[in-house]
Amino acid sequence: MKPRILAVLVAAALIVAGVFVYFEKPLAPDVRFTTLQGERFDTAALRGKVVLVNFWATTCTTCIEKMPDLIRTHEKFAMRGLETIAVAMDYDPEEQVRAYTEKARLPFKVALDADGKAALGFNGVRMTPTTFLIDRRGRIVREYLGKPDFDELHARLEKLLAETA
Repeated sequence: MKPRILAVLVAAALIVAGVFVYFEKPLAPDVRFTTLQGERFDTAALRGKVVLVNFWATTCTTCIEKMPDLIRTHEKFAMRGLETIAVAMDYDPEEQVRAYTEKARLPFKVALDADGKAALGFNGVRMTPTTFLIDRRGRIVREYLGKPDFDELHARLEKLLAETA
């Protein structure tokens, strides 16, 4: 009788642990970014902030089409603590990234992923645009492949920015 009770308790504990692991949001990877201005920082330095990390390329038509929406999103939420980082893919020439950044007057940090390590760290991103929403605790809340639904994104940002770390 006692071995059965022990087996049931162990099984229940494993189920609870499995549910916790399944629903727990993964932590953002520990990667380093270098901006066009030469600023260097890593994801750990972003803890305590709500962050959008957008992988994009100047040759990606969807990326360029959605950039005004990303700018508006940043401008709407930046004063409340949103940090936006646009990460140019490793195949995107720095001169093109710099020219587009200046032409579009991007108001957020633009990083170059010259060695591809940031994209690799974020689940091997190859498709652009890919955008990650990260909460104040450094957990990936949502990954958007392609153009995000900006109404849904804004609703999530409202909620995340209202929460404390």
